[in-house]
Amino acid sequence: MLPLNTISNTNVLEDAEQLNSQLTTLAQQTQIEGVMTDVWWGLVESQPKQYNWTAYEDLFALVQKNNLKIKITISFHQCGGNVGDTCDITLPSWVLSVGASNPDIFYTDQNKNRDQEYLSLGIDEQPLFNGRTPIDIYSDFMTSFKENFAQYIPSLITEVQIGLGPAGEMRYPSYQLALWTFPGVGEFQCYDKYMLASLAAAANASGNADWGYGGPDNAGNYNSYPSSTGFFSNGYDNYASDYGQFFLNWYSDMLIQHGNRTLSRANAIFGGTGVIVAAKVSGIHWWYLDPSHAAELTAGYKNDQGQAYTQISKMFKENNVAFDFTCLEMRDSEQPSYCECGPQELVSQTLLSAQSQGVVYSGENALPRYDQQAYSEIEYQSSRYYLISSFSYLRLSDTLLTSQNLPLFAQFVQSMNSLAPQ
Repeated sequence: MLPLNTISNTNVLEDAEQLNSQLTTLAQQTQIEGVMTDVWWGLVESQPKQYNWTAYEDLFALVQKNNLKIKITISFHQCGGNVGDTCDITLPSWVLSVGASNPDIFYTDQNKNRDQEYLSLGIDEQPLFNGRTPIDIYSDFMTSFKENFAQYIPSLITEVQIGLGPAGEMRYPSYQLALWTFPGVGEFQCYDKYMLASLAAAANASGNADWGYGGPDNAGNYNSYPSSTGFFSNGYDNYASDYGQFFLNWYSDMLIQHGNRTLSRANAIFGGTGVIVAAKVSGIHWWYLDPSHAAELTAGYKNDQGQAYTQISKMFKENNVAFDFTCLEMRDSEQPSYCECGPQELVSQTLLSAQSQGVVYSGENALPRYDQQAYSEIEYQSSRYYLISSFSYLRLSDTLLTSQNLPLFAQFVQSMNSLAPQ
């Protein structure tokens, strides 16, 4: 993956000479196939339906010059506020101006904190932007990208990953760094008026109108542990209760519907071009070994019954979308024992879930690592049950290219290229 600020806040290719030197080094000293970059909505569409692709034209030409290929993530989210973010790129100003008068377009927690990383899925089909819905806006953006870069698809641009939430991941912003500290359970993000209206309608349809006034009132806060809450522990009205299951099904179904709406448009636009369409699922490994799977639940992954990633995979399959997952480098033994983390079991579950639905699977590391232990774990997970389709390493940096780290990385790439199923 290229640095997040490869394209600057002013929408120009940042330090092309240095990037060219780095790409040349990688192309000559490793066996990488290509690189990956974010395509920022907030930079390209500074005015509605006016797209400035110049910086990306320069970037793609530079990648092509070095005989590399490129994957792109269409990033409909803000950069800034997540782990590893090194720049601040907001949503387009014309979107934020709508939010200034109608803050319910943003995800909202129980204390009315608004998160401006990504538009609430509650407004997916609301024509709040000069007659366009967010799904229309995303579709128009993807169409413009395809039309502008048709000459590069799929010979240079081999994959288009569609951003579906904060950090480009299909999830709710349940663990915002401004409010959350690891390993808190996070908070449900269902308190904007559009989400609340949907919840009320679902509760009325179930015959339990009292369930429709908001999320559970006993789920703690961003930094709670499961055992300190009623909802994520053994209370009578916990996650396993009739109410708990109603709410969690509604909450996760809303996320899957959002993914389906967006990815069906993406498939209609990019289908038949030869490019891979993908979507990313977050590696929420803390509290994975707790029966509640609390941190996954607040993010929208209903994994308390072990079916979250199968349900997501089914939706991906319907839209001919590849399943991209992170944290392949992590081991359980590296995590604090009190967090009940299970990254290895989590990766295993997602691998098998995707396979069960016939979905192509690709991987990433969640955090920068330069050591053999991390590389060995990635190699193991990448061939544990079958060969995954590809792996994207996070991230290109001066640190990676040092004389100490580059040879080990080159060896890792060579090993990945020669993997066989175990």
